[in-house]
Amino acid sequence: MCTGGCAKCLGTTLIPLAVLCTLANILLFFPGGKVADNNQHITDEVWYFGGILGSGVLMIFPALVFLGLKNNDCCGCCGNESCGKRFAMFSSIIFAAVGLLGAGYCFILSAVAINKGPKCNTGTGWTYPFQDGNYLSNHTLWNVCQSPQNIVPWNLSLFSLLLIMSGIQAVLCGIQVVNGLFGTICGDCKCCGCCGGDGTV
Repeated sequence: MCTGGCAKCLGTTLIPLAVLCTLANILLFFPGGKVADNNQHITDEVWYFGGILGSGVLMIFPALVFLGLKNNDCCGCCGNESCGKRFAMFSSIIFAAVGLLGAGYCFILSAVAINKGPKCNTGTGWTYPFQDGNYLSNHTLWNVCQSPQNIVPWNLSLFSLLLIMSGIQAVLCGIQVVNGLFGTICGDCKCCGCCGGDGTV
């Protein structure tokens, strides 16, 4: 596969992941699937917008750049440095790095939120009753949270999804860094042996 075609494949995968991360973050603003009585009752990590900004908005830019790399005729451009194909592949490395930062931001926030547990009403007030992820292996502790209803599985499921999807995004952006390096060094197709001497794939 040409480096431009590989980049397009990565970009096509990143866009739905970015949309899903954004939706997951938005759902976290509704603890237990209901509108919060007070914004102070929402887990702090939700307000850092890891899924909306990190794995959402910041991921759209590299995804669009990756998709655009295939628009040029790679075989007709290969070996012709003036066409800017190598520069385009080099610029994709920079955008991939931006994507890595965004995905890393969301990944770290999600990991912290999972370990910390949700903010809930324990009967004596709104607090974080869990410490160091102790609730993950002991489901009986979930009963400590009296409200919002089902807040523990709600937050755990959504932050776990964000953790997994941002991890996938980071891997895909890392692949594009390597792919972009190949494209920068030897072009897109022909000079890497992907295109035949007559310009056919």
